[in-house]
Amino acid sequence: MRVPGYRDTPPRPWDTTADVDPGEAADFLRRCYAENPKFGPVGPRLAVVAAQLAATGTYTHTPDELAYGAKLAWRNASRCIGRLYWRSLVVLDRRRAHTADDIFSLLVTHLRIAGGHRPIGDGRIGEATRPGHIRPVISIFAPAVPGRPYARVHNEQLIRYAGHDSAGGVVGDPRYVEFTARMRAYGWQSTGAPYEVLPLAIETPAEGVRLYRLPADAVLEVPIRHPEYDWFAELELRWHAVPAIANMRLTVGGVHYPLAPFSGWYMGTEIGARNLADADRYNLLPEVARRLDLDTTRESTLWRDRALVELNRAVLWSFESAGVRIADHHTESDRFLRHLANEERVGRPTPADWTWIVPPMSGGLTGVFHRYYDEADQRPNFYLDEEARHLGRYGTPPPGCPAHRPAGGAEPAAAPAAAPAETSAPASRRAGTAPAARPGVPAAEGAPALSARIAPPVRRRPTYAGDAREPGP
Repeated sequence: MRVPGYRDTPPRPWDTTADVDPGEAADFLRRCYAENPKFGPVGPRLAVVAAQLAATGTYTHTPDELAYGAKLAWRNASRCIGRLYWRSLVVLDRRRAHTADDIFSLLVTHLRIAGGHRPIGDGRIGEATRPGHIRPVISIFAPAVPGRPYARVHNEQLIRYAGHDSAGGVVGDPRYVEFTARMRAYGWQSTGAPYEVLPLAIETPAEGVRLYRLPADAVLEVPIRHPEYDWFAELELRWHAVPAIANMRLTVGGVHYPLAPFSGWYMGTEIGARNLADADRYNLLPEVARRLDLDTTRESTLWRDRALVELNRAVLWSFESAGVRIADHHTESDRFLRHLANEERVGRPTPADWTWIVPPMSGGLTGVFHRYYDEADQRPNFYLDEEARHLGRYGTPPPGCPAHRPAGGAEPAAAPAAAPAETSAPASRRAGTAPAARPGVPAAEGAPALSARIAPPVRRRPTYAGDAREPGP
């Protein structure tokens, strides 16, 4: 699969059995210590790491190295327009967590911190905890050890909406129809609602795959209204406030972290021009155009453009009115140009993928449109592996990947709920509204709803049997 952003320098494939590259480890450490003199001289550290590599084939990052490596990965992420704030990334070191219950609990904490529901807990003075005060956060779990299985989350993002096939078409997000069906095959009982949050599918080597329902206060949502058109409320639109990528691999100094979900805040067009507008997603432009009484009989009336602008106005106005952080594409484009200037002043190249940096609407009106960018595979960085991509889209490994059924040879079945992740009282999922239970969800919102059948400890990572669809575009 060709990945936009690396047309000149394709990323190196991940060999899960290979030892850490000593050269890559040394390059990272030299850069890390050069940019952080307070870490001390790099020479002694290089000697320690060389000894660890010789003995084990890998090495362990210090907390400072891990935190700065994650920030460098954001700085190097060629598809991200929001890199001006790379130094502000909140890094949560979760390398000691190994069980599915522990991982789920910490993912819930991640969402609560990212959404502003709770403080980071590192002693910062005057730290805001207002819901809607979105912060960039990454949770980094245990690294992959060469040749050994590792924990991972199957979902593309920690928060995404289910898609349900029905006689009248898809209800919810069409992108996740296959993933939703797979979760239901595992025993998840869905409501069929258009904005139903998918369960988290967490896989560990010892436990197989387990499903967890996110608690209410971990999923901050914003109802979408319009500043002028009251009928927008009749569409009953909403979207979650924290985009949290869950299936990309973080690589720092040759060490791979397959479970390192990261989140920031939305640029309005990600919701209004893609998630809600794309023909293969919620496809709302025809309905918005109909409500606006636009002439849709021919493209030259620009009805799609007019509907798109109003939909994006509604998204931005709704988030701002609810006090939830969001950025418009003009402001974010200007900020990216500031980031380029900052990096140029210190002599650092800035890899960027034009096809991702330019916003999906009014691109020519933004400064990022009118220039070229260098493309390079700079490390540390984030990578989307084919197996992770396919699992996140369809809930199954891609064709050709070895698949092993859980113990007993049967499909995973529903099992009793695990212990609650946290006991703090849930707050509202929606900004500015009173807490309300979702239809069909038990009152014990903080507890995982179900789990797949747990496989006994195994030495090889369990995957799933069943029909696998070809990946989409």
